[in-house]
Amino acid sequence: MPIIEMHLMTGRTVEQKRRVVAAVAEATATALGVDKNTVRILITEHGLDEFAVAGVTKGQQLEEAAAAKASAQNPA
Repeated sequence: MPIIEMHLMTGRTVEQKRRVVAAVAEATATALGVDKNTVRILITEHGLDEFAVAGVTKGQQLEEAAAAKASAQNPA
């Protein structure tokens, strides 16, 4: 029984999550030669300050990008 963990940023719609789990289940069953009914998928969603790359949270990245854009649009 394959068990797959999927980590996503919050904000995906129910429909998007349904599509991705259907696609992953089908691909897993095909690749491993198992019945799709044995494939288990766990989705864990993370907020903007619960995911980081190189010590910077996604929330910080978005704040910095917004500040840079505002600075470029309104040069002093």
